[in-house]
Amino acid sequence: MNQIDLNGQVAVITGGAQGIGFAIARRLVASGAKVSLWDMNADLLASAKAELGDAASTVTVNITNYDAVAAAVAEVEGKLGKLDILVHSAGIAGKNAPLDEYDLDEWRRVIDIDLNGAFYVNRAVLPGMKARNYGRIVNIASIAGKEGNPNASAYAAAKAGVIGMSKAVGKECAKYDIAINVITPATAKTRILDELKPEFIEYMLSRIPRGRFLEVEEAANMVSWLVSKENSFTTASVFDLSGGRATY
Repeated sequence: MNQIDLNGQVAVITGGAQGIGFAIARRLVASGAKVSLWDMNADLLASAKAELGDAASTVTVNITNYDAVAAAVAEVEGKLGKLDILVHSAGIAGKNAPLDEYDLDEWRRVIDIDLNGAFYVNRAVLPGMKARNYGRIVNIASIAGKEGNPNASAYAAAKAGVIGMSKAVGKECAKYDIAINVITPATAKTRILDELKPEFIEYMLSRIPRGRFLEVEEAANMVSWLVSKENSFTTASVFDLSGGRATY
């Protein structure tokens, strides 16, 4: 493992109790950061904290509630003194269906969690980062946001929105020492697959030239550099993590 210096840094990781978010948390702690794990599942948060030890704290929060998100930011800044890093990993896959059959409430649920949630979290952390003239944000989108996945239009639309939002806000904050980037991973073997039909999972695997799913540690490796001080110039950019699937 390459050594990334995050000593003295404070990171918030949404969806940090499991999957890609937890793998990133583990890597950031190994690099010297203190992490605040955010998730809706208090039991998973407790297990994650127990594994990470004293470098980790937790907040049970629903990212579709802006007031709750703002309160969580205030809690982290109050207890840990600052907030240097945001890794926004929380999200859902949603159900599989053609667009003309897609349930209206399910569409709203996916957009609310995957896109509005990303907006709320970014909006809440930025005032403090601007005041301190320092921040590193990585929003986790998906290759679906670049290429689209059939029968998953809500997820693809939400993740495309996360990409566009990240590029826009990265430009807005370029005059500060704040780097805001987005990664577009292919499918990883996490609990998000539990929401999907087996044939859809096979379709996604067939699209990856590497011939396998993403390992969560591979996402953590990329993110750990993006949130470091070494990443002092690159912002408003999209980093591919699709195993060769992406065509641009």
